[in-house]
Amino acid sequence: MDNIFAYDFMIKAFITAILIAAATPCIGLPIVLKRFSAIGDATSHSALGGIAFGLLIGINPILGAVIFSVIAVLSIEALRKRFGKYSEIATVVVMSAGIGLTAILSGFLKNGSANINSFMFGSIVTISDFELILTIALSALVVFVTLLLYKEIFAITFDETSASLSGIPCGAINTILMILTAITVAVASRIVGALMISSLLVIPTATSMLISKSYKSTLIRSVALAEIFTISGLFISFYLDLRPGGTIVLIGTAVLVITASIKRKK
Repeated sequence: MDNIFAYDFMIKAFITAILIAAATPCIGLPIVLKRFSAIGDATSHSALGGIAFGLLIGINPILGAVIFSVIAVLSIEALRKRFGKYSEIATVVVMSAGIGLTAILSGFLKNGSANINSFMFGSIVTISDFELILTIALSALVVFVTLLLYKEIFAITFDETSASLSGIPCGAINTILMILTAITVAVASRIVGALMISSLLVIPTATSMLISKSYKSTLIRSVALAEIFTISGLFISFYLDLRPGGTIVLIGTAVLVITASIKRKK
């Protein structure tokens, strides 16, 4: 049996996976508790448009994904305020725009389907040195900011009105949270694929919520579960010759279903 760590591309894959798995639950927990889970889907479709744009003009696709994802989440936040109690419309509008833009831009690419496909479903084993450095920097930024603003994010997650009355700038914190979501989605498009990144945001958090009783313990267990899903997914995909992104998502889904079944019996 081949030694998985004998290959440089797998070492890069593991480093990237570990970093992404640490960052995604930091964003996943507050957006799930605020019932913004669909934002992951809308942002991921916009990220695909950014990837196509990056490939078209010759910049790194992840940079293009970051730019388009940030524009998407800021657009969602602006539209949410306009639609008021029908704020979920904003997510659908931005997701639709992202899909349409991706379809148009990919049509201008030579071998466009093949290029976009690697980002739709993930291609962690083809990560370049620049993308590795970018992943390290952006993942560290996401973790650092969420820990720095831990109390503020906790407050607006459960009671935004009380948080505002206590002096917390809810608008600014929400905007920062949305930008961090965009960065996480864009960077993680390499590991699990843009179409499946929302799963990595939600599934570890959902599983942890079934077995945890506090915000802090839920966050810690979410990170631990995300690490387990990604690392085991890389091992299994390597030895069974499967797509890493799909393997990671299916492992997480299986654990969530098993955990929910055990919880129900108890």
